[in-house]
Amino acid sequence: MRIDLHTHSNRSDGTDPVDVLIAHAQQAGLDVIALTDHDTADGWTDGRRAAEELEIGFVPGIEISCKLRGISVHLLGYLLDPSQPELAEELRIVRDGRTDRIPSIVARLNSIGVSLTVDEVLAQATGTPSVGRPHVADALVANGTVANRGEAFDRYLADGRAGHVSHYAIEPGRAIDLVRAAGGVPVIAHPWGRSSYKVMTQDTIARLVADHGLAGIEVDHQDHSAESRAMLHRIADELGIIATGSSDHHGAGKIDHELGVNSTEPEQFERLLEVAKANAAATDAQVPEAYLP
Repeated sequence: MRIDLHTHSNRSDGTDPVDVLIAHAQQAGLDVIALTDHDTADGWTDGRRAAEELEIGFVPGIEISCKLRGISVHLLGYLLDPSQPELAEELRIVRDGRTDRIPSIVARLNSIGVSLTVDEVLAQATGTPSVGRPHVADALVANGTVANRGEAFDRYLADGRAGHVSHYAIEPGRAIDLVRAAGGVPVIAHPWGRSSYKVMTQDTIARLVADHGLAGIEVDHQDHSAESRAMLHRIADELGIIATGSSDHHGAGKIDHELGVNSTEPEQFERLLEVAKANAAATDAQVPEAYLP
């Protein structure tokens, strides 16, 4: 069984419509796919409908933007109720923060001689409730400034670059609390990828497990070296938490993140479903069900 628990559609910063993403997952030989768009559950209905038509397993999820000591950290939440008031409000603030910073990013890029307009960015953000840096990157690709998203981030948009503007994000412990209160399963995404390794230490992970009920960490990910994966597997084993694997697929938006390039072991997926059942039973949240044909 091949299970990919981290993918994105054009409802956030992926490039494929939800139904196209699900079709690609089936063509890639996946048995289960989770849709985890950034800070929104907008694609869940279309995702489940497409999955049912193609008879591929579907897990509704979300990737929440967090920040710890000024460093970006992402939290995956599975099988949660996105309408829970506190969670819904936090996600709205995050989405608004992403969109509201676009004029400032454009202005900063203009100040260093990069030609770009807000309208060009908005033209790239079709179907999403939240406009973000990837859409700025796509606009820079479209007008010929850079060759791809990776170059846009490396030259202009990554932390510390001229076009970077910070936005509101939730502290990870609070985000975990919100996911659990919404009946969901919280899993730290790519904990040792990009800059998150600076703050997502073994001690930090252990505290999030002990103090907030973190259920798992994403171990097998393209941003993790073989050595990092081995160490993260050991940490997950020692803490008794779930170890997932996934592609973090963004369609054409990310190179070397093909669907199924990493996957979650079936026994780990079963553990995730068991935690979901327990967390849902502990709340009055209206949690969605996974579709598993």
